[in-house]
This record gives sequence, C-alpha cells and structure tokens, in this order.
Amino acid sequence: MPNVARKPTGDSYGERIVLQVVVAVGSLVPISAGAAGIALGPAMVDMGATPALADSHFRYLSGLLLGIGLGFITTVPRIETHAARFRLLAAIVVVGGLGRLLSLLTHGYPNPGMLFGLVMELAVTPALALWQARVAGRAAARGT
Repeated sequence: MPNVARKPTGDSYGERIVLQVVVAVGSLVPISAGAAGIALGPAMVDMGATPALADSHFRYLSGLLLGIGLGFITTVPRIETHAARFRLLAAIVVVGGLGRLLSLLTHGYPNPGMLFGLVMELAVTPALALWQARVAGRAAARGT
C-alpha cells in the first residue's frame, strides 16, 4: 500500500477548517492596513503634512504590518504544520500591541480603529496562537 498522508477526520478536521477560515479572514486586517499605510502614509490616520522622516517611518512600519499579514496567510494551507512560524508572528504582534498599550496608558485613548487593533493584538492573536497549537497538537497525536 502506498504511503499516503491521511486526511484528518471527525471534529478535529472541522476545527482545522474553521481555524483556517478565521486566520485567513483575520489576515486581511494587517494585509489591508499595511497596504493602505504604504500607499497613503500618515494620511491614513488623518495626519496632515508630516516630515519626510515620519512619513518614511510610518510607511516602513506599514510594510512590516503587511509582511506579518502575509506571513500569517502562508500558514493557512497546512496550518497544523506551521506552529513555529505562527507563534513567532503572534509574538511579534503581541509585542506591537504592548507598544500600543503603552501609548494608550501614556497618551490616552486613541480612535476606535486603534482600539480595534489593540484588541486584535493583545486578545485575538494570542487566542488564535493557542487554538493553532491545539490543532497542531491534535494533528501530531494522529500522526498526520
């Protein structure tokens, strides 16, 4: 009998599919925000004229955000096999969220879009990392 990879079965397969969909949809947030930040620069967040240094830094950080989103999307097809990549990306997002939290504590509440980002960074992303670890652990236990 040929050595054929077994397809996950039962509830674990359904859970894997739901995780893939959630991560794919969630990846659209950093992909779209990063692309918009690269294209629009600081004007994306209603900052008028900014010095070239601030514009450059904003667009660079937007490129990083786009890269993070693209990194997450690459885990989707075989999400159960990309634990290390997923955890690294999640850790980067959480560190960024801690920076945003520091800003909130020192400068006050930002606009709703930034609060949405904070929730994504410090709550949703860690929850997804735990979920991905669960799916990966189940796949490893099955030998798939």
